[in-house]
Amino acid sequence: MSIVQHLIHGELVTKGERTADVFNPSTGQAVRKVELASRATVQQAIDSAKAAFPAWRNTPPAKRAQVMFRFKQLLEQNEARISQMISEEHGKTLEDAAGELKRGIENVEFACAAPEVLKGEYSRNVGPNIDAWSDFQPLGVVAGITPFNFPAMVPLWMYPLAIACGNAFILKPSERDPSSTLFIAQLLLEAGLPKGILNVVHGDKEAVDALIEAPEVKALSFVGSTPIAEYIYAEGTKRGKRVQALGGAKNHAVLMPDADLDNAVSALMGAAYGSCGERCMAISVAVCVGDQVADALIAKLEPQIKALKIGAGTSCGLDMGPLVTAAARDKVVGYIDDGLAAGAKLVVDGRGLRVTGNEDGYFVGGTLFDHVTPEMRIYKEEIFGPVMSILTYESEEEVIRRANDTDFGLAAGVCTNDISRAHRIIHQLEAGICWINAWGESPAEMPVGGYKQSGVGRENGVSSLAQYTRIKSVQVELGGYTSVF
Repeated sequence: MSIVQHLIHGELVTKGERTADVFNPSTGQAVRKVELASRATVQQAIDSAKAAFPAWRNTPPAKRAQVMFRFKQLLEQNEARISQMISEEHGKTLEDAAGELKRGIENVEFACAAPEVLKGEYSRNVGPNIDAWSDFQPLGVVAGITPFNFPAMVPLWMYPLAIACGNAFILKPSERDPSSTLFIAQLLLEAGLPKGILNVVHGDKEAVDALIEAPEVKALSFVGSTPIAEYIYAEGTKRGKRVQALGGAKNHAVLMPDADLDNAVSALMGAAYGSCGERCMAISVAVCVGDQVADALIAKLEPQIKALKIGAGTSCGLDMGPLVTAAARDKVVGYIDDGLAAGAKLVVDGRGLRVTGNEDGYFVGGTLFDHVTPEMRIYKEEIFGPVMSILTYESEEEVIRRANDTDFGLAAGVCTNDISRAHRIIHQLEAGICWINAWGESPAEMPVGGYKQSGVGRENGVSSLAQYTRIKSVQVELGGYTSVF
């Protein structure tokens, strides 16, 4: 069985330390092993990055951008291979995997604009014979810890811009589906990135703690569950690191009586069941104004959910693949059991799904609950699976209050044909990302992040400069010395 290796100083490295199995969720079989880094291995990657940083920092931004242009081309040329790797280890469909990669490529495109986004400000005559300017400077060695659900896209949220800004980067991807992440990093080296500027170490908590505790690592970026986000934020900031940590979500879609239900259903089907619901931006709650809206919505959703084409992710023409692990499947089934026991009406039951030829895969079908109440666990907690709940209230004010009655605040949306109402509701929704009559991932130039327990900080766009650079202001005296004051 092959082993997924670390990438340190431009070389694939096998340390012979602990390993973990990597499974194909569609078959339930282990397909390879992945190395789990010790603290010493993580430190070797950090030392490589630290040594490579000075020369890269002094490389002109335009030359850094040229590497990113070549990287983008290589990603596009290898789309089919990368999508296959994602699907085999994560389980999402080939179409979902290709869509994920395209979102990541958009972030590489944004990183190609480094010469423009790194421009500072210039002020003439701030004092007698004195001009001033500001300058974005890299931090040095920075690190990213990324989740299993987007093994291509989320790392590409982080390191392309961080590297284009002049930093060296340590990536600790999920050990559940590491192959595509490693392959993509190798493509960046093929594009001309100097050795040591991007290192990839696989691992578990030991590797994470090594990154948190290393004084050479100046910033940490994390995407994952809320408990781990809180741990990384607390431990990282305690050591003086710059930390952004994006956590879980419980996203609400508000449907008004004048909503275009066909459009809403199309958006909800993709948002709730795409990638088997294993997305931080998945819609898990639809909040309707009035029973008529809820009944009409369910009447349109139910047949489409039952008609979902589900199978091995590496097959073509599917709507949904399996969940990532047996534990994830069992957790989702447990939530469905709990919702039914709590009194919710199970409109579509995804339990017990068996896929012919893949009977050992980790499958759960699309699931829909009605008559859900705010006290139920299926309403309050992040399920991270293909389960959607319907709640009904009688007024706009109550719907907004209920949509905000959650510990999370990543994403929310509203479906209505009244643009004034749409803006009024969006203004009141407590979420970092909002949609009107649509649902999807945020584009590369827009910040990604949430409120409350959905985490702190923002990825994407110029917001990432706050994570990966520091600003220096410079004043220059043009003649004899004169005080600026």
